[in-house]
Amino acid sequence: MNPSIHHPGAIMRKLILIATALFCTAFSLPTLAESKDQQRAEIRTASQAILNKLYKVQPASRGVIANAAGYGVFSNFGMKIFVAGGGTGHGMVVDNATRKETFMKMAEVQAGLGFSIKKTQVVFVFENEGALRQFVSSGWEFGAQATAAASDGKSGMAYQGAASVSPGVWMYQLTDKGLAAEITAKGTKYYRNDELN
Repeated sequence: MNPSIHHPGAIMRKLILIATALFCTAFSLPTLAESKDQQRAEIRTASQAILNKLYKVQPASRGVIANAAGYGVFSNFGMKIFVAGGGTGHGMVVDNATRKETFMKMAEVQAGLGFSIKKTQVVFVFENEGALRQFVSSGWEFGAQATAAASDGKSGMAYQGAASVSPGVWMYQLTDKGLAAEITAKGTKYYRNDELN
């Protein structure tokens, strides 16, 4: 038996190699689409699945989204490896008045010790055209360690389960267990996907 197999350094190197392979594979998935049309179709399908999940756990959100100026749906695959990590994802924003779709990307950078893999799904609701245009044209960034408590419905029943993250912009965050009680989007940027628009 090779004693080096059980050496802590060898085990750590193997873990890093496995994690890095998973990281690269996950982040390359959207680029495997045969065409831009296929990539757009995949994003639309994923977005609808996320909306359906949201409507199931928070039925009132359906009316909120239907009556808003627009909405955005994003899915992020994030990985944290020992010291630093990050995540990337794709999504789309829909203008309810014109039905225009804007495809976007999201990128997350995080720091700290640990190892974890997480998948985050978020839905933005834009109360007015100004907030919608600002998000689409200039992008948006959630602070490095930002968190926001989701509404309990007392101050605004319509937005129960969502958090106000900037003027005119609300966010629902979905987890495997349902809606998150606290929105966490540490150092996350949202910006136009020039390749798909």
